Amino acid sequence: MLLQRPHMLQQLDKDVGRSLAMLCGLEGLGRAIMVGLMPLVALEVLGSKQAVTNAYVGGGCLALFVTLNVGRLESWMPRRWVVTGGLLSLVVAANFFLFVDNWLLAIGIGLVAVAAGVFSVCLALFIMEYIDKRDFVRNESRRMFNNGLAWTVGPTLGLWLYTSVDERLPFIVAIGAALVSLGFFWVLRLGANPVLVKPRSRAPSPMRNIPRFFRQRYLRIAYAVTVVRGMFWVSFFVYAPIYVIEAGLSRFWIGIMISSVSALLVFSPVVERMAARYSARRVIILGFVIIGLGLTGLAAIGDARLLGLPVWMAAAIGATMLDVLGNIPFMRMVKPRERLPMTTVFSTWRELSSLVAPGLAALVMLVAPFWAYYLVVAALCFATAVWATFLPTRI
Repeated sequence: MLLQRPHMLQQLDKDVGRSLAMLCGLEGLGRAIMVGLMPLVALEVLGSKQAVTNAYVGGGCLALFVTLNVGRLESWMPRRWVVTGGLLSLVVAANFFLFVDNWLLAIGIGLVAVAAGVFSVCLALFIMEYIDKRDFVRNESRRMFNNGLAWTVGPTLGLWLYTSVDERLPFIVAIGAALVSLGFFWVLRLGANPVLVKPRSRAPSPMRNIPRFFRQRYLRIAYAVTVVRGMFWVSFFVYAPIYVIEAGLSRFWIGIMISSVSALLVFSPVVERMAARYSARRVIILGFVIIGLGLTGLAAIGDARLLGLPVWMAAAIGATMLDVLGNIPFMRMVKPRERLPMTTVFSTWRELSSLVAPGLAALVMLVAPFWAYYLVVAALCFATAVWATFLPTRI
């Protein structure tokens, strides 16, 4: 059954998009403060890059299970409570980093991914239900702009607090940011905003959703686009901080690097204009080619060197282009009556990326130097660029 848009909602779309963009930025701030610290804390606690990789694999398994069952959660409770649970997961995760100093830290890593996955599913549903398809690119650009501001400030702030003030303080600030975003979410619900209402649709079992999703060719391509994009970002946020340390720089430079990359999202309107002129498909293909070339460059450099830092930045330019447009193929190709179940499956790209990227890295490290991992991900980027050519010209 198609979801009915409330009367006069067309006139409210602009406000709805702005509210969702602000909510996205607030939610992203809490994670952004922690993201550069997580691999460092894990490395200090667990002792090796291999152990950090294993912790991220374990955390990814937890997040994948939860995200696949978001649709089932919505059948048990209103969506506002699902979102609330997701945001509170970040609060619990920060407490793990405050008080846990053993392998259980993997649960904290997983809960950060759970928070991101649950919020991602619900936000995508809000967007598809109440924003016109013609406005998807504009809305994604605005959302990425707000998210970019949060991720520009968050990593540097977190590393500065961790290195210069108190090691516990960034996690306390992250808890505060998560609670502020939760409060803003409930303020929106209490107003006249029609976005924050209980959904009418219900999702069947995840085991029924998955085959239906992958039987649809365009959804398969859309999923590959987001998974491979996600693999780059997982590689960046897990291994780039370690790369900075191995290159001989202080921990503070990790925050500078992550914030500099995140600041690229401020140029989302430029990507929006590129998509309007050349088509989103072509820009998506270009983004993957840029990432692939950057990772190939890192492999050519080999062990961590200062020269590799601008190469990481160059690859991130392509990934930023995909951040703005990567969800568009799915949003435009999914059937309206299948939005909830298909979004539940689609949103597992984050968790699958968090599993596959460190899993591949662990396998590569068994048989080759770590730089060979960059070549593997680069090959996946080039392959996805080719597959994306089969998307409709005007997605």
